[in-house]
Amino acid sequence: MAHKAGFVSILGKPNVGKSTLMNALVGEKLSVITNKAQTTRHRIKGIVSTDDYQIVFSDTPGILSPHYKLHESMMVNVDEAVVDADIMLYLVEIGETEPDERIAKQDLSGGQKLIVVINKIDTAEQIIVENALRYWAEKIPGAEIIPISALHVFNIQKVLNTILDFLPEHPAFYPKDELTDKSYRFFISEIIREKILLLYRKEVPYSVEVVVDQFKEEGKMTRINAYIYVARESQKMIVLGKGGQAIKRLGTDARKDIEKFLDKKVYLELTVKVDKEWRDNEQALKRFGY
Repeated sequence: MAHKAGFVSILGKPNVGKSTLMNALVGEKLSVITNKAQTTRHRIKGIVSTDDYQIVFSDTPGILSPHYKLHESMMVNVDEAVVDADIMLYLVEIGETEPDERIAKQDLSGGQKLIVVINKIDTAEQIIVENALRYWAEKIPGAEIIPISALHVFNIQKVLNTILDFLPEHPAFYPKDELTDKSYRFFISEIIREKILLLYRKEVPYSVEVVVDQFKEEGKMTRINAYIYVARESQKMIVLGKGGQAIKRLGTDARKDIEKFLDKKVYLELTVKVDKEWRDNEQALKRFGY
């Protein structure tokens, strides 16, 4: 049997479950999952390899109307993901209507495949699911329509099988033992950012970025220094908390997850810095990898 390999982009609005779906497909916790919109800012490539195939997944930022240069940069990622993909997984929630124009306008005559994945069907009655299947089949003719529950891993195997049916014949793009093209620093900064989103909820919104400044292997211990950038002095005080209690808890929670991720002991030091304009500053965005 010929070897198959290709690029699969997961697209959809913020908060529809793209990261949960990719993690279910890849089998590793690669993307930040919280119930906040906009948690995935970069295209994260997760790689699934067997002897017979290799699937390179991109989990894109949620499709939104840009308000900052940061958002514009995120939407460039989405546009690139649409162009690059052999297969597009367009994830929608049950009850969602009106497809994104990027997807609706896509010309599928050139061999690019589109799978519309209807998520969160566990929250709806059967008749609503059937109506949704009919609606999307009419809205995007030529697309494969699959109902799933990413959270309960329902029908994920069917999504994978459909991807494999559509995957082109091609040699592997990456070494077979690779899970992602991102560096350890990237994932560590994502783990810390996820903990910030979970711990501070609405108090510290999206005006937060994490940069791993130092990543040093010291025998059985890894020493990590990271900067947390916020937009206002008041946010810095919230992140630190009274007597430094909040950042201490953040450090402990993040360190535990980083130790699991690296499978070794970690010394983690966190420093909070204020950078008022980072979301609209091109140099700052470049420094943060956008």
